[in-house]
Amino acid sequence: MSIFIDTGIFVAFVNMKDRDHARAVVLVDELRKAVYGIPYTSDYVLDEAVTVALLRTRRLESGISAGSLILGSKEASIPPLARLLRVDEQSFHEAWKNFRAGRKPGLSFTDYASLGLARTYAGGMIMSFDDGFDGLATRIH
Repeated sequence: MSIFIDTGIFVAFVNMKDRDHARAVVLVDELRKAVYGIPYTSDYVLDEAVTVALLRTRRLESGISAGSLILGSKEASIPPLARLLRVDEQSFHEAWKNFRAGRKPGLSFTDYASLGLARTYAGGMIMSFDDGFDGLATRIH
């Protein structure tokens, strides 16, 4: 069993003012306990999470915290929360094809890349606060 973790989980976890913060804390605890099996995320999600956390809070530390949650931090004794997948050429082109087709309005290019990786590595299971994934993947939120 495994699950793919979307951007909003990381952003909500590091931002105490986020409406989904409390739920993100519970979900991250469950991920650490391996309730959903092996957690995966991607380099695109890392980029998006660090950037969105920084922009929403206007605090560099929030961006660093989001990145450290994903990657881990030796200095802070934080283990990585998820295995980091790289969007390879095939995944990139598939995401681009689906994005251009506009099958689900509101999904970003990164969302389509995440969806493809969730299907490949996590049996279509995705942890996300984004209801745009509904009907395309099994969403835990």
